[in-house]
Amino acid sequence: MSYAAAPVSPITLLFLRMVLSLPFFVAVGWWLRNEQPRLTPRDWAAVAGLGFIGYYGASFLDFIGLQYVGAGVGRLILFLYPTLVLLISLFFLHRKPTRRQIGALFLTYAGMALVVSRQVHGGAEARLFAFGAALVFASALLYAVYLVAGGELIKRVGSMRFTAYSMVVATAPALIQFFILEPVSALNLPGVVWLYVIVLATFSTVLPLFLQAEALRRIGATEFGLIGALGPVSVAVTSAIGLDEPFTGVQAMGGALVIVGVLLVSLKRS
Repeated sequence: MSYAAAPVSPITLLFLRMVLSLPFFVAVGWWLRNEQPRLTPRDWAAVAGLGFIGYYGASFLDFIGLQYVGAGVGRLILFLYPTLVLLISLFFLHRKPTRRQIGALFLTYAGMALVVSRQVHGGAEARLFAFGAALVFASALLYAVYLVAGGELIKRVGSMRFTAYSMVVATAPALIQFFILEPVSALNLPGVVWLYVIVLATFSTVLPLFLQAEALRRIGATEFGLIGALGPVSVAVTSAIGLDEPFTGVQAMGGALVIVGVLLVSLKRS
């Protein structure tokens, strides 16, 4: 909706999101400064690296990708992250997938092929769509790396501290990037865009990040994908209603396959 309301760049949008949410994270970090255990230099390095990858990097790629793909399709691509968690765990943690998980991988990527099939017909528009889809997929990959690498650290240092500190760190590159690449006049935006950015910074950044970090602490990275199945479905519906984005029957079938596949990965056997 911000992109639709005015010409605003991903760099400016990310800058405003990070800056407006920063005071919340600074306040929480200050409040929890004496919590135990104390963070070691290695912990601080891990928090900084994960904040850069999982918050700044993933968000920036996602914001750029959304210029070329619709919100509904973009969320379905981003929703591949639980299967990417599975693959990362296989290749780097040597956790072999079960037959059910392998079947889930085939389902999710077959579903994604259906989702993007409407756009694969050549021409400049299709190339831009493919570029945007690749960026959103890269965002999902960075987010999956963050979930796998951050799961144990969150359990040890606490979800609120981890979120507050990593977001403070992640704000720095967003600020530097904006002041290097954008003029200050880029902030001369219509009031409606500022309203959207305030919502983006609070209800779509601060609250979800604390909630997801606590969920990671309680249930782990793989199971985290379970309730997340509601995400792409709700975005597909709201983007079709609020943004008039087309969502065909073929894409709906593909989305259903993605969601079923992710649920197969996420749900434990009773």
